Amino acid sequence: MASTTALLTGLSGLTVNSRRLDVIGNNISNVNTTAYKSNRILFAPAFARTLNSGSGPSGQNGGTNPIQLGLGATVAGTQRNFNPGGPSTTGVPTDLAIDGNGLFIVDRGGQQLYTRNGAFQLTAERNLATITGERVQGYGVDAQYNVVPGSLKAINIPLGSLTLAEATTKANFAGNLNAGGSLPTRGSTTTINQPFVTTAAAPLTGASLLTALADPNTPASTFLTPANLPYTLTLTGAQRGGKTLPDRTLTINAATTVTNLLNFVNSSLGIVPGVTNPDGSVSGAQINGAGVVSIVGNTGSANNIVLSNNSFRWDYGTPVTNLPNPFTFAQTATADGESVRTGFIVYDSLGTSVNVDVTMVLSAKTNAGTTWSYFVDSPDNLVAGTSPPTPAPPNQPGPRNVGNGTVSFDTSGRLLTTTPISVTINRVNTGALSPLGFSLNLASGGDNVTALSSATGSSNIAMVFQNGSPLGVLSTFSVGGDGLITGAFSNGLTRTLGQVALATFTNYQGLVDSGNNLFAVGPNSGTPLITEPQKFGSGRILGGSLEQSNVDLGQEFIDLVLTSTGYSASSRVITTTDQLLQQLIAIGR
Repeated sequence: MASTTALLTGLSGLTVNSRRLDVIGNNISNVNTTAYKSNRILFAPAFARTLNSGSGPSGQNGGTNPIQLGLGATVAGTQRNFNPGGPSTTGVPTDLAIDGNGLFIVDRGGQQLYTRNGAFQLTAERNLATITGERVQGYGVDAQYNVVPGSLKAINIPLGSLTLAEATTKANFAGNLNAGGSLPTRGSTTTINQPFVTTAAAPLTGASLLTALADPNTPASTFLTPANLPYTLTLTGAQRGGKTLPDRTLTINAATTVTNLLNFVNSSLGIVPGVTNPDGSVSGAQINGAGVVSIVGNTGSANNIVLSNNSFRWDYGTPVTNLPNPFTFAQTATADGESVRTGFIVYDSLGTSVNVDVTMVLSAKTNAGTTWSYFVDSPDNLVAGTSPPTPAPPNQPGPRNVGNGTVSFDTSGRLLTTTPISVTINRVNTGALSPLGFSLNLASGGDNVTALSSATGSSNIAMVFQNGSPLGVLSTFSVGGDGLITGAFSNGLTRTLGQVALATFTNYQGLVDSGNNLFAVGPNSGTPLITEPQKFGSGRILGGSLEQSNVDLGQEFIDLVLTSTGYSASSRVITTTDQLLQQLIAIGR
């Protein structure tokens, strides 16, 4: 006889197959959803009705098995497939995919959620966020752009607003110094034709005050009238090695001495004083017992100093009144000797360009090789002030020469002096780190300066690399496999901006779907392990890529057919049971 139990059994089949159809439909509809993880539903038989539990074997029979009638099917649970989907390259720097295990960590109003969907974007605050606004979490960097692990924070990528400059710490040179050139015999010598004397015709010495200097055109009166102090002496139009030097100014007050003037000339012209030249002259601006001032330069044709009659300009007062210069210059010797000068630019910590000149002069030839003297000059070498006057004004030009010495080469023209040339340039009162220190490398990797006889008869060297940089703006970025975010600046520098963090779980299937491709920690997921990519079983990051859905359409269509068949079969059970019940009712008529 027909049983109503069969109706309920068939109904349970309809119910579970309709639920399976829901799951399949959801999978198929998300086949193009970024990083979607397919789901499957698992069935289980419902509790069976036991008619007889059976009996054990005895001496008279072999025992009986239990008699049980099933009561249909039920949903045992769902299971999410967390296998990675295939990566799809997009080229968008904010798109990230995970190759392996792990999930991105995002923050929604203080709630920590997790996702495999790396379709991120930059917000108005330049934070990396999901399409629905959750901020991506990771590790920040300190002031030196070192990653600070352990504390999660929103990842910020300040495109267009972060600026960066870098101070020069080294400069590499390459080229050849002509070892076949001539040795120097002298430096340039220039004299002032009018001796420095007092109004009493007594010669001035280095300790004498400039206010005691007699006017050559009116010997009975002083040249600098005390009532017009302070005066300014500007050294202008001077040339060294054919290069016009920038103007320098000395402020003269009642305490300024002749020695102050001579030191000013040495500083402005970049003369290294106190060096005995091959002809016996001593370099530097100096005054003899007769009050005659001479300016002796260093050796090497690139150090030849040329002064004109207009090189001294005397001014005083406001508005400025120019005092005609009564002093004339005569060059009595020209510097000679094989030499070469090269100019280049380095940068201080604020990215300000600093001009530097390097002059190399052949100074000796021996059986062991050649020796070259170097002179490093910079017009941007600054001092806190000059004395006099007191107090000293800020940002006064300091000595042009910021370094000098010698380097040696062997008989094969190879550099023997391997220690880099250390250079220090003062940048006081500029806001930059002072002093600016860097090294000049004449031999570094493939960049080398040699000292061989040149076929052209001349020396040629040049700077081929320096690691400083002017101001640059963050223009683009990329994310590496280890999650490190590297920013590229418009000046060519790169810096680490942060690191993407990943979370791994003991049981990924235990995560709770929170919608929008986001998951929350579930009772059976385990505690998240926050880590860097490629550590503790987490995968690597693929920048400029997105993870595709892992839905297998072929399998879904097969399951769709099986589900449809199961649903139809269950409905047939209900139809058949109904027919039997109808026949049973007909018997009673």
